[in-house]
Amino acid sequence: MTPDAGERAVVTGAFGRRMTIRLGNDRQADARIRGRRLQPVCGDVVIAEPIENEADWLITEIEPRDNELARPDSRGRREVLAANISCVVVMAAPEPKPDWFVVDRYLAAAGNMGSTGIVVLNKSDLPGAADCLATLGEYAAAGYLVLECSAASGANIDRIADALAGETAIIVGQSGVGKSSVINRLTGETGQRTQSLSGSSGEGRHTTVNAVMIDLPSGGTVIDSPGVRDFAPAVATQDEVLRVFPEIDRSGRACRFANCRHLREPDCAVKAAVDGGSVSARRYESYRRLLRLADELSQKSH
Repeated sequence: MTPDAGERAVVTGAFGRRMTIRLGNDRQADARIRGRRLQPVCGDVVIAEPIENEADWLITEIEPRDNELARPDSRGRREVLAANISCVVVMAAPEPKPDWFVVDRYLAAAGNMGSTGIVVLNKSDLPGAADCLATLGEYAAAGYLVLECSAASGANIDRIADALAGETAIIVGQSGVGKSSVINRLTGETGQRTQSLSGSSGEGRHTTVNAVMIDLPSGGTVIDSPGVRDFAPAVATQDEVLRVFPEIDRSGRACRFANCRHLREPDCAVKAAVDGGSVSARRYESYRRLLRLADELSQKSH
């Protein structure tokens, strides 16, 4: 192969401006990026070429993405975290204390991408897991697949493996919920570093600091992503927000006004469903918060 010949590859690790890529025949290589304008992320399909007299390859082009897991930065600009994702696994745990609004926002991002959203409760063998059951029921009622597992004991890891078979998945969630531990169970290896919770705060430490794609024995791949203490999806319009709360979208079809925002309008079927208990009041509050975020982002962009 001549130095200027390009080859398609998949980005399997993103470490700032350094990448790992998977070439044809499952060849792995380290790569650099041509110029400052290209910003590949884990999951990207790229064009890369070998660098003469070096082991590294050079990424010269990013092919069009099927979708992007993105969030707004401090200026409201879109920041892409991963690409070409078919399944977003949002993980929570009894410890650290779950922030279900973060779970909602990741599920909203999945819906906005056109990806499947799955909710997983890890550490299901801890006493506090029972306190999470009602909230998990809300997600199941909304139509999401909900799974419980324990990375410590291995319980129900096979169910997660079955759900991810053939998928290009990413596992996301708060720091300390055990994402890397679950991935180690899924792969039967110990390649992903894990760490205990902070003794002083009870919050998770950031163990994974870069996004890395890992092959699963059952087929498919999973991206281990850095943990967060908060997350907001990059949504721009009311229609996008409605689309990512399926139970609110369904109830809203019976509203008096076709353009009902489900806030203060009369004869709102969503507010009636919340009052009646068929739509979770907490999920409705999450919808309201995300709608306000979409309005704020729209104002920043103008």
